[in-house]
Amino acid sequence: MTDAKVSAPRRPLPRFEEAEGLGPQDAEFVRDLVAVLERHGNLNRFGLCLLHDHFPLAADEVLVETNDPTARALHTHVEKADRTRHIKASQWRFMPHEQSAGSGQDPYQAVLLCSPLDLCPGREQEGS
Repeated sequence: MTDAKVSAPRRPLPRFEEAEGLGPQDAEFVRDLVAVLERHGNLNRFGLCLLHDHFPLAADEVLVETNDPTARALHTHVEKADRTRHIKASQWRFMPHEQSAGSGQDPYQAVLLCSPLDLCPGREQEGS
């Protein structure tokens, strides 16, 4: 089971085909984001991903990533948030300030989980 904040209601995201990636119009935004990451010592810790949906998730579901290092492949599937054994969040969605301010909620929500130790295919060969 995970303690990641994944069960709050989600605002709909655009489908991947409709989501707009970074472009020249985002240069100032990216420079500002890089400056904030550098100021907090997180430039090599966090990056940016395009938020999008390929299919809807229920409020009690989460995307889970597993990997196969031998095949050099990543796999993503849906699990129930309260039953997953994958506990390490690897992608987050920021929440609007008005939703988290004063409510005691985190200003982010985990959207992708993984366990780096024993649940990802291929890990058993790494120690051999």
